Formats: sequence, structure tokens, C-alpha cells
Amino acid sequence: MHLASVAEHTSYLAGKIRLAHAGELIGLAHDLGKYSEAFQQYLQKAAGNAAMEMEPDFSLKGSVDHSTAGAQVIGAGLAGGGGRIASQMVALCVASHHSGLIDCIAPDGVDVLTRRLQKDGALSHRDEAWRRVEQTIRGRLEILLNSPDVASEIDAAMQRIREKDSDEVIQPFKQGLLLRMLFSCLIDGDRADTADFDKPTAASFRQHGKYASWQELIDRLELKLAAFSNERWVDQLRFKISSYCLAASERPKGVFTLTVPTGGGKTLASLRFALHHSLRWNMDRIIYVSPYISIADQNAEVVRKILEPDGYNYASIVLEHHSSLTPDKESWRGSVLAENWDAPVVFTTAVQVLEALFGGGTRSARRLHAFANAVLVFDEVQTLPVRMIHMFNNAMNFLVEQCGASVVLCTATQPLLHRVDRGKGEMRLTEDAELMRDAPQLFRDLKRYETFDKSNEPGAWSAAKVSDLAVEELSGNGSCLVIVNTKRDAKDIYMACKERLNALGDPMEEGCFVHLSTRMCPAHRLEVLDRMKAALVQKKHVLCVSTQLIEAGVDIDFATVVRDLAGLDSIAQAAGRCNRNGDRANGRVHIVKMAEPLPKQLEEIRCAQQNARRVLEDWRDDQGDAPFPLSDPLQMERFFGHHFFARRDQMDYPVKAQRDDTLLQMLGENGMAVADSRLAGVKRHGFMQSFASAAREFRVIDNQMQGIIVPFGAEGKNLVAALSAARDLAVEFQLLRKAQRFAVNTFQWEMDSLTRSGAIYEVQAGTGVFCLLEEFYSDEFGLTLDGSGRMESMIA
Repeated sequence: MHLASVAEHTSYLAGKIRLAHAGELIGLAHDLGKYSEAFQQYLQKAAGNAAMEMEPDFSLKGSVDHSTAGAQVIGAGLAGGGGRIASQMVALCVASHHSGLIDCIAPDGVDVLTRRLQKDGALSHRDEAWRRVEQTIRGRLEILLNSPDVASEIDAAMQRIREKDSDEVIQPFKQGLLLRMLFSCLIDGDRADTADFDKPTAASFRQHGKYASWQELIDRLELKLAAFSNERWVDQLRFKISSYCLAASERPKGVFTLTVPTGGGKTLASLRFALHHSLRWNMDRIIYVSPYISIADQNAEVVRKILEPDGYNYASIVLEHHSSLTPDKESWRGSVLAENWDAPVVFTTAVQVLEALFGGGTRSARRLHAFANAVLVFDEVQTLPVRMIHMFNNAMNFLVEQCGASVVLCTATQPLLHRVDRGKGEMRLTEDAELMRDAPQLFRDLKRYETFDKSNEPGAWSAAKVSDLAVEELSGNGSCLVIVNTKRDAKDIYMACKERLNALGDPMEEGCFVHLSTRMCPAHRLEVLDRMKAALVQKKHVLCVSTQLIEAGVDIDFATVVRDLAGLDSIAQAAGRCNRNGDRANGRVHIVKMAEPLPKQLEEIRCAQQNARRVLEDWRDDQGDAPFPLSDPLQMERFFGHHFFARRDQMDYPVKAQRDDTLLQMLGENGMAVADSRLAGVKRHGFMQSFASAAREFRVIDNQMQGIIVPFGAEGKNLVAALSAARDLAVEFQLLRKAQRFAVNTFQWEMDSLTRSGAIYEVQAGTGVFCLLEEFYSDEFGLTLDGSGRMESMIA
């Protein structure tokens, strides 16, 4: 039976946050409204459509309220037992399980939660459903409602939060996160059981936490590390870094920093920490969080080769989840295909993690429970949007203190999250938080390049001027990497370099002169990167023009790097691709400033450019033309002093949709809305947050993106054909996992342009999964909006 099965699943998941009885209660109560005659008639009509092989009638969906009845039963039952906060919490989960968390108090002061719980019984069908529910379900519900267990569990959890936070802003914010964590357990239990019932074959793909042991995975990693050569001085330093991470894995759970210079091998070093830490403290999973899809898929590829050898089912150990192949609103198929991170090692993006913590709906929230008792490694944490600093800090503190997680903030350029406003939420680093010993000395030891600031030179840096510098460095030093801030500049410089090389009679070997951008799918980028790496190892001349996607998480070694002006943290990451293995006496990094203005949507980069220039100019005033010490942590701290702390007023996520408020407030004490509600005569205690309204305001990036599957290479074309022909959702579940490697994320305006051109089509009606026609994808540039990709490549 669905209710009993969901209750068991939800109770198990909620047990990790010590709310097992609450989980069982919401699992049993969430669908009580489905026992009403009105809902049974709705089901019969839907079944009739299915029998006639008609698509579901989506106009009927939601026409019968089946969520309120269970919420009302819980609200009345637990409230009578003195569990007012507990009753609100569990009732909210049940009332919201199809829509996403609803507002308690709306921004305009309306008491949405009370109005929902006081809904007319004739419309909620509460009494009718209660009479018709099976005696076994009702009997267990009555036991839970009349027992003090649920209320005492929740009261104890609230007390644990109060012991850590007395602040009127942070305490209710974390109480809201606790509610969302319980809600996540219910959503996963409900969706998984429904999917398994509809398509039993899909259940065979679920692992339910029965993974390869940590010791088995550790043995594979240690075998790989032992095979590495330590002959070069850089490799010896990397071995030292990895050894420090191993030693630190014995430390108790907490928030750690891993401050390692670019090229220090922090991916495998942090994996070593995470695996051993997971074994030591019996953790459930490891979640690697990258700022960009390109880093996530590249790191996942490296780790999969070590931990998931041939003979294992794809993604059974290393799971990637980062591409938005299904639309924002779940379709009947999309809900079945949604991931719940059921793997021991997950590679994902900051977008996915932040959406799970603060986004709307149910799809992302479903994954939140996976953070409990997990090791979360945040790669390049300095890229976190400034407006999310306090929300992020409070969420990480909550996961560590209340959910048994450990967090590793991993970067060469720590953004000082522990020094922000304590009253709004600073990162609570563990005592002895840094995994490295004497990190400043490590930076001095790993210095492999000199940095020359040319950003203020007379004359604008046009694409042609940059190409002159790049080709000059290529001729003199053997390889050059150019990194710019926009896809437009990358393409223009690439074409200018091609023109100059042709004029010099140097066509270069295949795979040695390449363009990289996010218009190329991950499989395409990885293929290009592999060809370049092989050419560099063979000491061939290599020239690459790329957007920022290559500047972090890519193990590649160029003699020279040319970087368009950005934040010093980004420039330092780019410099990490220069003389990476220390094979040369010194590498060369050039900082330039492209003449073309940045698009409006790149305001963050524009601000970073200004603050980087302040530090560079201060150095020039003091030291003249001496190379800039880019790897000096003191210079990075000065940059963040300008760029980070100067924007303290933006760190609580300001919103101005209706008035000057912040998401930190809306998800916490919600003072403005509560004040309005009290003016209207509403006086109550407990949860006051505007969950749904805050979710509508929340954006990790300003423009939401949609993934399109592209027919790159034979494998991509075969994948598109398989998706188009598939009829079994269980088969599609596996196909969509693989399809992430062949997806390109697009902005809405790009989707609109491709739609008008007839360039995309839905793989199957109702799935929301789109594929691209071949003529709109170029082997040189990736996705092209005008269909000129092939012709463009031929002409060039």
C-alpha cells in the first residue's frame, strides 16, 4: 500500500535527522484526501484515458484537493496534544507535497497556512477521507497523533538549533531548513514509490544506499595514488598535499578549508580526505560541488576511471547530475526520471545544491535529504554569488551541526566566509579547520610562473592584438592558452589567430589549434581537451582560445597563458594552467583587457575587473614594472577586501519585487510580512516564513537555462535516436543519465531563437526533453543559432 510504503521510506530518511516518527506520520497522512469520492472519480477518468491510450488530461491535474485533508488531520490532532510547532511543521509538509513549500505568512501579511488548515471540510474532504481510510492506516495515525513522540522529536530538534543560535534572524532561518529537510524526505519517499509502482522495472536501478563499501573505494584510490611517479618536484609537493588530507580525515566532522595553489592536485587530495573521512565517521555519501558544469564533468571523468572500473553499472558509484534536460515544471515522465542522488559519490553543480536548499517546487527539494550525513566538497567556493553568502553560510552550519554533515571549502583563493557579519551568518569553521600545514609556504613552494600586467597598456586590446600576442608566445614558447570572459571574444580571437597563422603558412596539426566554449557539449569539450593534452605531452605546438570553462578543474599544462582582465581569483585559476607540472624554469602569464564592453548580464565580472585593477595599480605604483605576485595570498586578501567586503549590504540576497526586503529575512523571521499580518489582527507563533514567495525570487543565476541534447559524434547521434525510439521509462532513466554528456545549456532567448528556426524538437511529446538538428552544431564551435556551423567551418 502506497501510504505505508511512503511512511516507511520517509521515516527511514528522516531518522538521519532524528525525526523518524515525524517522517512516518507525514508519510501516512500525505495522501489522505485521495480517499474522497471526488478524487476516486478523478482517478477513474484518468484511468479511462489511459485505457483508451489517450495522453493524460493535464487540465484535470490539481482539480481535486488531496493534500489539505491530511494536513488538517495532523494540525488538529497534534495541536490538541500541545505540539503547536510540531503540528505546523508536519502539516506544512503534507499540505505542500505537490506544490513545493507554501507560504506561512505571505509577503502581504496574509496568513496562508492558517487559511489552508481552516479550509472548508466540504472542499478538503477531511471527514469523508478519514472515514474511508483503511483501519490499519487510521489506527497507526491515531497512535502517532496521540503519542508525544512526534512533538518531542521536533521540540528536541528545535532546542538543538536554539542551543547553537539565539539570533532572531538565524534561528528561524535554520528552523525553516529543518522543515525543508523533513519535506525532502517525504517528497523522495512519495515520488520513488509512485515511480516504482507505475514502472516496476525502474525500481531495479535504485540502490537504496547499498553501495560499494568505503574501504573498497579507498583501496582503488590508494592503488592509483601509489602508481603515480614522484620524480618531479611538483609531484612531490602534490604527494605532500595528499598526505596532509589523509592525516586530516581523522578529525571530527565539521567545516574545513582546503587551501591549495592551482595545480596542487586538490581533486584527488580532497577525494582522499572524503573517502577516509566517510569510512572513519560512517558517512552516507560524498557530494562534489563545482561552480561550472565543465569542472563537474571533467572531475567526474577522472574519479570514475578510478572508482568505477569496467564491469560496474554506469553511475552506480560515480553519478553526475548537473544538466537541466527536463523543464522547470515536471511532466508525468519527468517526475519519474528525476534524480535523487542515490550513489556513493555524486558530482553536481552549485546551481543544483543551492536550488535544493532554497528553490521552489519539489524536484530540487527532493534531493536535500541526501546532504545529511554526507561529505560536501565545494570546489572553487570563491565563485559563490555574493548575494547568497549569508544563506549559504547558515545552510552549511545547519548541515554540519544538525544533520551530521562535513563540509570542505576547497580553493586556492579562500573568500573569507568566516569574517562576514556574524549577526546574519558567518561560516563556523571547525577548530584546526585548514587541512594543509603552512598553506602560505605551500604557495611559495609551488610558484611556477611570472605575471605581467598589460591591461593598462596604451591602445585597446582588440581580437587582432590579442592574436598577435598569442601567436608570438606560441612561436617563442611552444604553447599558449588564451582565456576571455565572453563566447563572443573567444570566437573572434580564434578567427583572428587562424587568419594570422594562415598568413604565416602555419596551419598547425589537427587538434593543436582549438576553440572551447560552453556552446560545446561536455563530450565534445572532453574530446578536444584529450587531444590537446596528448599534443602537449608530445611537445607539439598547441594554441587554445577558450572561455572561463578551462580555468579551473582542468589538468592541462601550457607554457604561456593570456587572461582577459577579471577578478584576481579568476586570473589565479587561469594561471594554474601555466607551467602546471613545473617542467620549465618559469611560465609566463599576461593580463590584458579586451576592448569590447562586457554584456549587461556580466556585471559581476565587471565589478571584479574594477577591484582587480585597484590591486594591480597599487602594485604598479609601488613596484613599477616588476612582475605581479599573483600567487601571493596577501594580494588575494587585498582583492577580496575590495571586492568581497565592500558589498556587505548585498550578502543577504536583497529583493525589491514588492518592497526592500531580503531572502534571508523572508526565510527567517520574515519581519515585514509578520508586521503586516499583525496590523491585520493576526497573532500567532511558530513558522512565519514566506517559503513559496522567497522561492519565486530565488535565482542562482539571473537567467535560467535549459539543456538541449546535441548530436555530437556517433555516440551522440545514436543516443538521440535511442531517446526518440524509447517507450520504457526505465530505459529512458539510463539514457538521460548518459545524455547529460551531450547537452548544451541555453538561455531562454537562445531557446526562442532555435525554436523559430525549427532547430530543436521534443524527443517525445510531453517529456520536455529537446534535441538539436545536426546542421545547428559545428565540430569547431558547437551550437550555432543560425545553422551556419558547418558552412562557417568550411569557409574558415
